[in-house]
Amino acid sequence: MSKTIRLTAAQALVRYLGAQMNENGEPFIAGVWAIFGHGNVAGLGEALHGVRDSLPTYRGHNEQTMAHCAIAYAKQMRRSRAMAVTSSIGPGATNMVTAAALAHVNRLPVLLLPGDVFASRGPDPVLQQTEDFTDGTVSANDCFRPVSRYFDRITRPEHLLTALPRAFRTMTDPADCGPVTLGFCQDVQAEAYDYPLSFFEPCIWHQRRIRPDAGELARAADAIRSAKRPIIVAGGGVHYSGATDALQAFAETHSIPVAETQAGKSVLAWDHPLNLGPVGVTGGEPANTVCAEADLILGIGTRFQDFTTGSWGLFSNPERKMVCLNTAAYDAAKHGAMPLLADARVGIEELGAALQGYRADPVPDTLKAEWFAKVDALTHAPGDANALPTDMQVVGAVQRAAHDDTVVMCAAGTMPGELHKLWKAPRPGAYHMEYGFSCMGYEIAGAMGIKMAQPDRDVICFTGDGTYMMANSEMATAAMMGVSFTVVITDNRGFGCINRLQMGTGGAEFNNLLDHAVHEMPSAIDFAAHAAAMGATSVKVGSIAELEEALAKRAEVKGPYVIVIDTDPYPSTEYGGTWWEVAVPEVSTRPAVNEKRAAYEAAIKERNTK
Repeated sequence: MSKTIRLTAAQALVRYLGAQMNENGEPFIAGVWAIFGHGNVAGLGEALHGVRDSLPTYRGHNEQTMAHCAIAYAKQMRRSRAMAVTSSIGPGATNMVTAAALAHVNRLPVLLLPGDVFASRGPDPVLQQTEDFTDGTVSANDCFRPVSRYFDRITRPEHLLTALPRAFRTMTDPADCGPVTLGFCQDVQAEAYDYPLSFFEPCIWHQRRIRPDAGELARAADAIRSAKRPIIVAGGGVHYSGATDALQAFAETHSIPVAETQAGKSVLAWDHPLNLGPVGVTGGEPANTVCAEADLILGIGTRFQDFTTGSWGLFSNPERKMVCLNTAAYDAAKHGAMPLLADARVGIEELGAALQGYRADPVPDTLKAEWFAKVDALTHAPGDANALPTDMQVVGAVQRAAHDDTVVMCAAGTMPGELHKLWKAPRPGAYHMEYGFSCMGYEIAGAMGIKMAQPDRDVICFTGDGTYMMANSEMATAAMMGVSFTVVITDNRGFGCINRLQMGTGGAEFNNLLDHAVHEMPSAIDFAAHAAAMGATSVKVGSIAELEEALAKRAEVKGPYVIVIDTDPYPSTEYGGTWWEVAVPEVSTRPAVNEKRAAYEAAIKERNTK
C-alpha cells in the first residue's frame, strides 16, 4: 500500500505548489498574492501561513491588480515562472475576471484560486453567493470559464489529485498556456483527506519544444524560397521561446528584414540593420512599407491581431503569401496562412536549415534613416518654454535617461502607440507592453511584477492620468514592500487617446477629456500628493528639462518613484501608422461623421477587393 498523509485540501494544494519546479530547478510558482476574506481565509489562509517561509504570500489592495502583477511577472520571466492569486468568493473573485482575460489574450500563466460556495450547500445562500434560479451548480466563479484555459471547481478534496496536474500542464504548455481557475469550495478547503505521499514528490515541468512536421516544413521552405521580398513579423512568442538569438541568426543568414509587433518589440536591437521596427497601426513607415509590398509574410510567434495587420488591410497585397510559425494551431492557420506548427526557436532553426543558400532581395537601406530623421525631431524638448510638452517629448526625455538595463512598460492609452513607434529598445526584454488586452490599470501593478521578476532591472512605467485613476492602489503595496520602480504620469486631464480617436472618426469631443464631461467644478487632481500619500516618493515637474533632472535621481530612491508632468492631449506622431477599422455611424446629422463614414466604406471596399 502506498503511504499517505492526512491534510486539509488547502494544505495539500499549497504543498503541491511547492513541489512543482521549472527546468532551471526553481519553484514554478514563485509566490501567492492574497486578499483573505470570506471563502479563503480559514482554509487557504491558514495553509499558506504554514508554508510562508518557502512559498511567500504577498498582500495587495485589489484582486485585479494583484493578478496583473502576477501576470507581468510571468511575462517578464518569459513564462518560465508564474504566481498564484487567491480571493474571497464574491466580488473578490469577480475582480479577477478582467485579469484572467488579460492573461488569456496574452497566453500567460497565472493560477487563480477564488473561494467558492459550500459544496455541502448546507448554509445556502452563503454570504456573497450569487444564485442562478435555474441552475444550482452555478456560482460567480463561472464568470471565469470563457477567460480561463482550464477551469475546475474543487467540490471534494480528492479532486486536487487530477485538477492540479491538469492546471500545471496548461500553464506550462506552449500552445495552451494561459490562466487556470480553480474555484475552491470553502468547506472543501478545510476538509481533510489521506493524500498519497507520492503526489507531493518534486516534479520538473520542462519547456516543450514542438518540432515542425516534415511536410509543413517543406511547404513553408518552398514558399519562402520562391519569394523575393519576404518579411518576418515577430511576435511575443519569440520572447517566450527564448528565440531572439535564433531569429537574429536566421534573419542575417537569409537577408530577411524583421518587423516587430507590440509583444515582439525588442526581439532585435533597434539599430540592427534588419530590424525595420514597429508594424501596423502603431507602426513605422519602414516596416509598413515593406509589409505592404512583400510577396511573403512570415509570422513567428504572433497571433496577427488587428493592430498588427491594420485590420488586414496592410497585408492585402494580392500577390502576398503568408506562413505562420506558431505553437498554437489556432493562430498558425489564421486568414489562410500556411501553418508551420512548431516552437519558435526550434522552428526557426529547422526552417533555416531547409533554406540553406537562400537570400532575399535587400530592402532599401535608406528606409530607417528617413524614418528616424522625421521622428527623432519630435522627441526633442520644446523650443517654447511655455508650451505644454507632448507625449513624444516625454518619451524622448525618458529615452535619454535610459540605459541597457532599463525596461519600459505600459498597457493602454496614448503611450503604447508612441512607444511602439519611437522607443529604441537596446536588447531583448527591454520593452514590456501589454497590448493584447490593452488593459487600463495594468501599469503600476505590472511594473511591480517586472521588478519582482528582475530586481536588477531599471523599470520605468508610463501611465496616463486616466489609467492611474483606474488602478493605483498597488503603489501602496510597492511602497510597503520596498519594490523600486519609476512611474512617469503624463497628465493630459482625461482620456486623450480616445478623444483623438473620437475626433478622427468625425465625432465631437465628448465625455473623454475631463473638461468635456459633466462637471460643476474643474478637475484638479494632485497626482504627486496622492502618490506621496501612499508612500511613494513623488515630484511634479514643469518642463522636459525638469523631467530629465528628476529621472537622473531615480537610482537614489527606494520604493516607487513617481514623476508627474502635464502634457498636451492633442498631438501624436503623425508619421507611420496604417488604416485601422473602426466602425463609423451609417446615419448621422453631423457632416463630419458622414464624411468619415464615406471614407470608411471606401477603405473597406479597397481592402476586400484586393
